[in-house]
Amino acid sequence: MLSKRIIPCLDVKAGTVVKGVNFRQHREVGGILDLARYYTEEGADELVFYDITASAEGRRVTTDWISKLAKVLDIPFCVAGGIRSVEDANEVLRAGADKISVNSPAIKDPDLINRLAKAFGRQCVVVGIDSHWSEEHGYESYRNTGIPELMSKQEKSTFDWLVEVQERGAGEIVLNCMGSDGTKDGYDCKQLAKARSLCGVPLIASGGAGCAEDFYEVFTKTQVDGALAASIFHNKTLRIGALKKYLASRNLPIRKESKWETKQLQTFKA
Repeated sequence: MLSKRIIPCLDVKAGTVVKGVNFRQHREVGGILDLARYYTEEGADELVFYDITASAEGRRVTTDWISKLAKVLDIPFCVAGGIRSVEDANEVLRAGADKISVNSPAIKDPDLINRLAKAFGRQCVVVGIDSHWSEEHGYESYRNTGIPELMSKQEKSTFDWLVEVQERGAGEIVLNCMGSDGTKDGYDCKQLAKARSLCGVPLIASGGAGCAEDFYEVFTKTQVDGALAASIFHNKTLRIGALKKYLASRNLPIRKESKWETKQLQTFKA
């Protein structure tokens, strides 16, 4: 079994990291570079950066901070935000990102996924799906979720879209469960388990982490490959090193220990 990935998610707005609840009421959390360095030291397996207003504002994520990130990070990182073309993706990858993620632009232009996979290989192409439950229609996918007043749902259901993006060349899928986002009530395991049954590429869970047990539950109940979290890490409610120790103690395959813990151990031995 492959090691499970622990992935802090950093929502970027106006050059800083923010966090909201159910994709609304965003508050400032900290600087992009400062948080990136912190999570590297903590032992994050990779990082994901979402410019949450880029698509809705009709622009592409800027590359200035991406270039700075590439100089200080020694773990993979993925960037999303208004990437509408192979040229846009190329700029982001040339700036230093390891992967690019598309969401709203791919809903508007599904063939974008095909073009990106052909140009860069599907291992570089992540598709984010922002999904919400509807009593009338079941799970539905949404676009432009970074600006609530511009948010709209697409015609295809979450699961139909999930199948299609794989056929078009997505190498990884992040399922953002909007109803759980920022609530700290746990991941939407029911939705994620259904998605897992339809997903032949790595699937990453997003939305709802509140404690270490939530990570164990999502990994064991849904067999996702990784778990995104934001609030619980930003607030230091749970340290990544402690989370990894907990998951390892319950026999889940986990990657490297945190650099912070290694330094503490070396200091103690000295």
